[in-house]
Amino acid sequence: MDRAYEGNETRQLALDLGFEPVVPPHPLRTSPWRYNTEIYRRRNEIERLFRRLKGFRRIFSRFDKLDIMFAGFIHFALIVESLR
Repeated sequence: MDRAYEGNETRQLALDLGFEPVVPPHPLRTSPWRYNTEIYRRRNEIERLFRRLKGFRRIFSRFDKLDIMFAGFIHFALIVESLR
């Protein structure tokens, strides 16, 4: 979840499903809630990683027919990203 989904209904749905929403409240909200900033920061890093992985056309197009080849290329892409 991100700030665009910080509404009461969405938060309650996430809580009902057993998830812990880690979304900062809107600055103008009258009753803001507390959230774990470290988990929110880590979530953002993971979202940025997925955005960078989508830059590899072979991953987002899923050219590989075998799961092992797809997983191997994901590992390769992660190594390339870690070397940048």
